Amino acid sequence: MHSCPIQIRMSDLDPYNHVNNGSQCNYFDMGRSRFFEDAFQEKIDWLTFKYVLVHVDMDFRLPIHFHDELVCESAILEVGNSSFKMVQQLVDQRTGEIKTLCYAVVVYFDRDANKSERIPDRDRKMLGKWKTENGERRTES
Repeated sequence: MHSCPIQIRMSDLDPYNHVNNGSQCNYFDMGRSRFFEDAFQEKIDWLTFKYVLVHVDMDFRLPIHFHDELVCESAILEVGNSSFKMVQQLVDQRTGEIKTLCYAVVVYFDRDANKSERIPDRDRKMLGKWKTENGERRTES
């Protein structure tokens, strides 16, 4: 799995001193962004990037606190014709606990034609290097 460190900010906390759900969505966005740049081995121009997030499913398992040492781990589950499925997880590095689990669908999209397109073979090959056989790499403590 691809790993991206996450910095927790004070503004991410809710009144219970947990990281709020919206901030966790942003953490997964950051993890996906870093994943794309590493997978495609280039800086991404986000104004012309042809991949679009179309579905997110999140399972908030454990609260995230300010002093947790958090990483976002990302991997590919399946590559289809015009889309692929990803699994991501926010993990506390000290405990190994999965705090939040996320499944996402990303589509290769032609912005001018406003429709999905077949994922190019070059991209398909690069995405395949990050494929995992199961939805989670770690088990909870």
